[in-house]
Amino acid sequence: MLSEKEENMPFIWYKKEDDKRSLQEIIKEEMDVIIKFTHTNGAILFRGFDVDNEISLEECTSSFPGNGLDYVGGNSPRTKLHNKVYTSTEYPPNLFISLHNELSYASSWPKFIFFCCSVPSHTGGSTVIADSRKIYNDLSEELLNEFKTKGVRYIRNLNGGAGAGVSWQKTFETDNKYEVEEHCRLNQIDIKWRSNNSLQLIENRQAIVQHDVSSEWVWFNQADQFHPSTNPPQIYEALMDCYEDDVLSMPQYACFGDGSFIPLEYLDEIREVTRKHSVYFTWNKGDLLVLDNVLTAHGREPFQGERKILVSML
Repeated sequence: MLSEKEENMPFIWYKKEDDKRSLQEIIKEEMDVIIKFTHTNGAILFRGFDVDNEISLEECTSSFPGNGLDYVGGNSPRTKLHNKVYTSTEYPPNLFISLHNELSYASSWPKFIFFCCSVPSHTGGSTVIADSRKIYNDLSEELLNEFKTKGVRYIRNLNGGAGAGVSWQKTFETDNKYEVEEHCRLNQIDIKWRSNNSLQLIENRQAIVQHDVSSEWVWFNQADQFHPSTNPPQIYEALMDCYEDDVLSMPQYACFGDGSFIPLEYLDEIREVTRKHSVYFTWNKGDLLVLDNVLTAHGREPFQGERKILVSML
């Protein structure tokens, strides 16, 4: 049964008491309807089912067209649990994870992203989603023109096993430098091996894209998340003091694709518009959330207690 929330996102598909089918069976039989709603609304939440571990999540995602994606080269700290199933981003629970479209900083990205709830948090921990079409349509013409013209440059500095940020070994799931270099070559990532066995990644990407089915334009980048101003004021100021003469050596950084700085007022506008269109929902154990990764950005509010959300991508 498909039901629409007041905010229009996500659509909620409730399990009927008299429907004995598993969610995997429902997905297979109702695939056309599910795909249609995901491509129009951007998000479907399946509620009342029992998708609460890596096996049941994989069973559901395997019914969708496409092959599961790994997270090699990804920016977020997470743990691989089974085949193409990972934990959701393992940032400290007291931090808000800003909204983003998964891997929008990469040369390719998932069409669909799936989250299931294994353990809901005791307090907080809502997943936050927003329609990237609405974000695009609400941003100022001046800002859009700058990002359309220049794109975004993402810089990541990965340590060699110790130091600030994450290591290149964990990021690329290998300690073989040749494998890292080959992955970067295939994915249009410029690299520089630096002192202390560290690695700098530089990626020039688009700031907006058109949806491959609807042809709608969407806001599709993580400039505000990679920029140090995403941090609380004290941390931002400390980072700027520490890297005052070399901001490109921060663990991560974002600027325009031509190397020029992104004005702070642009980043403030992006965050304000994203907040305006954000929808929060609380997890129930066994929930499955399916997102069109191009149409829908996602994030996480802070939480207390245990929380375990699993993720898979196609």
